[in-house]
Amino acid sequence: MNFNRPHRRFNPLNGQWVLVSPHRAQRPWQGQVEKTAAANLPAYDPTCYLCPGNRRNQGADNPKYTGPYVFDNDFPALLPPEPGEEPTGHALFRAEPETGVRRVVCFSPRHDLTLPEMALEDVEAVIRTWSAQTAELGARPEIGYVQVFENKGAVMGCSNPHPHSQIWATGQVPNEPAVEAVQQAAYHQRTGGCLLCDVTAEERARGERVVAQNEHFTAFVPFWAVWPFEVLVTSNAHVTSLPQLSAEQVRGLADVFRQVTIRYDNLFEVSFPYSMGFHQEPFDGQAYPGWHFHAHFYPPLLRSATVRKFMVGFEMLGMPQRDLTAETAAQRLREVSGVHYKQR
Repeated sequence: MNFNRPHRRFNPLNGQWVLVSPHRAQRPWQGQVEKTAAANLPAYDPTCYLCPGNRRNQGADNPKYTGPYVFDNDFPALLPPEPGEEPTGHALFRAEPETGVRRVVCFSPRHDLTLPEMALEDVEAVIRTWSAQTAELGARPEIGYVQVFENKGAVMGCSNPHPHSQIWATGQVPNEPAVEAVQQAAYHQRTGGCLLCDVTAEERARGERVVAQNEHFTAFVPFWAVWPFEVLVTSNAHVTSLPQLSAEQVRGLADVFRQVTIRYDNLFEVSFPYSMGFHQEPFDGQAYPGWHFHAHFYPPLLRSATVRKFMVGFEMLGMPQRDLTAETAAQRLREVSGVHYKQR
């Protein structure tokens, strides 16, 4: 098959197809141009709501923290349960209460250090914090799912430049992991194996889409990627959630995260925006055969630091479409330096 011509690729994680149109990569661009993030932020910003010792918008004072700092979100999208709330009974207009917990995790006291610029041991500390929060929240009887994610950059809707992530713990399993659960279970039932164990082994063997790897984790541009430089990070061994990771696996995950995000920043020599999130086995007490722990990186930048991909038109109404092939995207990420451009 000629992958230089238009074709579609199947995503076995969500059961959907993506249209790939490599010949469109050279089309001229006279559309929207994004502003780049400030190149040099201060180590401490007295006006930042997240810096240590500062007062947050709702009046609480941050402690003078020295490592990862966790607090309940001051503007939560989820609230504790309220007695007497019942679902609607109408067949066409269904609604039901949703409760949960929202937390913020500041990576460090430094206002200017994103994950790719942090030391390996400091990234490990962030991952251990994510793991501890997942274990604590997942043990609550009212919690069915724990979603850990980071929005990096204003273009991704990040409302504060101080590097941080969020944790949303919900009563029900959200749409995206619910779909992946169905697909992974179907593969397990059909083959007796694990979908992402098999995908990871095949990607490591082929190598053409691998961006970074070590003994414990592999990062690759998935064959079915939608976003230009999308990356999937999978555990080499079969684990299902952050709390299952050993100390060595935590260090391996920190190493791969640094490798990926450093290459992101080096691609256009800019603080590269993305949304990153883990998909972990739900905590709702149900069986999830074939579930494999993984993380998605969804970055919007396409051909430069100021041109991003839009999901509009046919992509909203028909199916996702991309110009750059997954193989070309992975090659470009591999070709940039593994040393952060600010440190060269």
